[in-house]
Amino acid sequence: MAQKLTLALAGNPNSGKTTLFNTLTGSRQQVGNYPGITVDKREAIIDHQKNSLHIVDLPGIYSLTTYSQEELVARNFLVEDKPQAVIDVLDASNLERNLYLTVQFMELGIPVLVVLNMMDEVAKRGITINTAKLAKLLGNPVVETVARSGKGKEHLLDEAVRLANLRQDQAWQPLVISYGPDLDPVVDQMVSVIQEHDFLTHSYPPRWVAIKYLEEDEEIIRLGREENDDVAQELEDMYAAVNSHCQKTLDTHPEALIAD
Repeated sequence: MAQKLTLALAGNPNSGKTTLFNTLTGSRQQVGNYPGITVDKREAIIDHQKNSLHIVDLPGIYSLTTYSQEELVARNFLVEDKPQAVIDVLDASNLERNLYLTVQFMELGIPVLVVLNMMDEVAKRGITINTAKLAKLLGNPVVETVARSGKGKEHLLDEAVRLANLRQDQAWQPLVISYGPDLDPVVDQMVSVIQEHDFLTHSYPPRWVAIKYLEEDEEIIRLGREENDDVAQELEDMYAAVNSHCQKTLDTHPEALIAD
């Protein structure tokens, strides 16, 4: 049965994301602005396998923690518009750096198609990537592309449609990973408080909110104070305590531990 599916195209700057968007959509794209700000909103509707695909090219970002207007725009689109899947474009020649954003998508729970782009550069460097093993480790489909030439385009669209149709009737499934003995206990405590008060849970997974507090995410802190100032203060106090502990014992901050 044909479906109308919304797919978000995301990735780091210089991952080849916009080139891939152009390859996928050709001349069918439209460019506007997100409401109230000057960040471009590029989108297109294409047909594939009798499905109508609304593809939105999100701004290039390094993380979902809101250090910039682009990151806030990307995160708000994912949370508010709830696309059926994210097509996460990675520069495959800089895999570790690019996977940081992938993990953040997975922690949010949205279905992710991992796209290893620039595979021609990988080959030039004599690097081999075990795509099947990477897909198994991530628990997400992984495809290889070369956006400049269009190589892998059809496979990408096939997998995006398959993933979106497979997961569209399911609740988002947030990834849970350990951040080590210094942070895990406070994350668990924060999650208990967040769940007890249904704090921001209408939009975000509880554990994700806790991690954003540990990253001092300005937007989440602002929204938290607006929703319930007492709960927000409790979470901020928890952050202050673990931040002090990390500085004294490890000479670092929680945010750095999370990124590592």
